[in-house]
Amino acid sequence: MKVLIALASSSGQLSGVPRHAINLARCLLSRPEISQVHLVAAPWQQSFVRDAAPCGNPRLHLHTARVGNSALSRNLWFYSHLPKLAAELDADIVHLAYPVPVRSGPFQCPVVVTLHDLYPYDIPDNFGFPKVLFNRAVLRQCLRRANAIACVSQCTLSRLQSLFPQQARKATVVYNSVAARAYEGSETTLPQWSAKPFLLCVAQHRRNKNILLALRVFQRLIWTRRLPAGTQLFIVGIEGPETAAIEDFIATSCLAHSVVLLNGITDAQLQWCYRNCTLLLAPSLIEGFGLPVAEALLAGCRVVCSDIPAFRELASDNCSFVPLGPQQVEAFADAVLATLLKPPPRPVAFPQLSPPVIADEYMRIYSALLPSPTVGRHPSASAPSSAERQHIL
Repeated sequence: MKVLIALASSSGQLSGVPRHAINLARCLLSRPEISQVHLVAAPWQQSFVRDAAPCGNPRLHLHTARVGNSALSRNLWFYSHLPKLAAELDADIVHLAYPVPVRSGPFQCPVVVTLHDLYPYDIPDNFGFPKVLFNRAVLRQCLRRANAIACVSQCTLSRLQSLFPQQARKATVVYNSVAARAYEGSETTLPQWSAKPFLLCVAQHRRNKNILLALRVFQRLIWTRRLPAGTQLFIVGIEGPETAAIEDFIATSCLAHSVVLLNGITDAQLQWCYRNCTLLLAPSLIEGFGLPVAEALLAGCRVVCSDIPAFRELASDNCSFVPLGPQQVEAFADAVLATLLKPPPRPVAFPQLSPPVIADEYMRIYSALLPSPTVGRHPSASAPSSAERQHIL
């Protein structure tokens, strides 16, 4: 079975969608039925995809999407050129890493889409007006035309059932794959670290991540001297619509020496952050899954997070949950202090998120869409000859 995973997006750094696509590839390559996995990324994504993808496997192929870095260019590429590439590579399944325009007819194989969330409807501030209207249209069109929808959580599936009950009939919950990986210490140190204790917040600069609340909580703890002297807050995430407000708050609150904004770090460095921070702070308003919470718990990290359905589904009783509301700043500050008094927890096992389990679930989806099993192909069979191919990892 040949699977093409399309992950081309605006992100030039390793973030949620690319990480999902790379982890999906890693899961699929554990299955003998998979003869080839084709990862299709934008030109500005090639470096981090190459670094993060499982190297040394002859069944994994990295391709460059000939696309410009604009929403119009990317969507036109998905609509017009992806079907041609899928046909050229003789793909059995096309897996979209996130909702994009799907042209009905040209695809000669089933199309699966991963649905992370329904933010265009649930938190339009992430996009702004009128861009949110375009995102809603793309989401609706993709959900209609995809042959199957893989929701990253029951929370996301429930929201899909509420908004689009007809499309939810072809949806299944398949969690993001999250697995512990070992890294050499020499590869993980951060130049910005000054050997002082630090809290960690892993979040893109988008409204739903609620980074301004994290900053207000940290400010309260610093000003009331309830944290050890010199404690910092590391915020790891790519820039976005909230960046200006975040930078303005840091400047006006005199936190410039205490808050470190990080982006473009490697996966190994992120794992180092989880292992070395005193606590992960996750005050999100809404989430589809909550990958940082899962990764932090897997690394044995303390976690204080907002009491929202996605975090509850994922973390059960392994976090300190704080309700959002009028007294949220003080409530989070109190929860941070109470959690820091506890010994570091043991790493939490997530068997339901393990690569073998996730691979099994995707194989069930793929197999149900195919007219007959496409198994037993030699890994080197039908080697790609696409002009778009960059190299084989």
